[in-house]
Amino acid sequence: MMTRNRTQLLIQLAAAFLLVLGVQARTWTSADGGKTFEGELQSYDAASGKVSVTLPNGKRMAFSQEKLSADDTAWLKKNANRTSEIKELPDELTDPDGKPADMSKPVKVYILMGQSNMLAFGNLNKLTAVVKGKKNYQYLVDDAGNWIARKDVRYAWVGGSGGPDKRSTLKKNEWMTISGNVGVEMGIGHHVGNVIDAPVLILKSATGNRSLGWDLLPPGSKQYEFEEKGKTWVYAGFGDSPERWEKGTEPKKIGWSAGIQYSGDVARAKDVLKDLGTYYPGATKYEVAGFFYWQGDKDRYNAGHATRYEQNLVRLIKQLRKDFDAPNAKFVCATLGQTKKAAKGNEGHILNAQLAVDGKSGKYAEFEGNVATVYTNPISKGGASGGHYGGNPETYMNVGEAMGRAMVELLKAGK
Repeated sequence: MMTRNRTQLLIQLAAAFLLVLGVQARTWTSADGGKTFEGELQSYDAASGKVSVTLPNGKRMAFSQEKLSADDTAWLKKNANRTSEIKELPDELTDPDGKPADMSKPVKVYILMGQSNMLAFGNLNKLTAVVKGKKNYQYLVDDAGNWIARKDVRYAWVGGSGGPDKRSTLKKNEWMTISGNVGVEMGIGHHVGNVIDAPVLILKSATGNRSLGWDLLPPGSKQYEFEEKGKTWVYAGFGDSPERWEKGTEPKKIGWSAGIQYSGDVARAKDVLKDLGTYYPGATKYEVAGFFYWQGDKDRYNAGHATRYEQNLVRLIKQLRKDFDAPNAKFVCATLGQTKKAAKGNEGHILNAQLAVDGKSGKYAEFEGNVATVYTNPISKGGASGGHYGGNPETYMNVGEAMGRAMVELLKAGK
């Protein structure tokens, strides 16, 4: 028979294992303070006060919050609502149930930004062949093979070249469905839509051929020097023009400035949110819950930008949260599909930067549990970012699905 000490040790090890997985495992204390136990929070209903936790041995226990200490109850009210609303994600997505979202809740807005890979270059005809022939991505179609339109996820796409004063083009405003070439928004929208009851708005504000080191440079970025081919170059800080100039010379401004596309993309997304009811019928309130970012191709052609990519990406994450008043919004980025972890040179700099901001890397403690990076090389189907992966829809679907799953994990972590 197992001794009591050994039993306690196994329970402690199991609890520690839960913590390593990043779930809501914690030590709970009874109302009278006389008992404690380890358990992973599964759900909490603030209205009824019912709590459900899973013990280290796998058994689930349900009880009233009145049986918990005041500290535990306070923790539930502050934190549990962020995780208990997130449903379990199935191993394989099924068709959406066709039901509308719970409109009593604010719209959960997920903003997509980047350059051309964030657009929609997954060929529709090829996607149709993959869905019908390979039977992949079956959640996109009904039993008759028709494209399904979700009734709980909206998709809006705005684009424009330049700053807030430039014309904005509305490319999509519809329920999430296949209505042309596809991008990562499809995998993202279906994954996020499957785990929350609140209405979801996938809001893309992006334009092609834009670099993080120049066009999308976030506010607050400073000038810096970079040596190349025996010369020292001064690279533009936010708002400066031109992109770079030789140290000791007077820069001559051009009709573009560092960060102008960032300002324009943010402004165009905010314009959509100001007119929320047009993009999500019946909605009056929203919360920016997360950001998705797939970019890096243009920076790989410029060593000054590539070597600065990590610093710029860190600032981008922080600035987006600030500009959208969303300090708790999760952030998911994806790497370039052709770049392997052993890559050197500019692509290696960019890949390493993207991997560094992942909260699991340990490099940025503030990003733990709220920033994730998807390494896309294993799921990319060939080609390179510069050629939009040959228009292969499987690359765009696979990357979108992986980004969606990464966001769900962050939402469940609740940090």
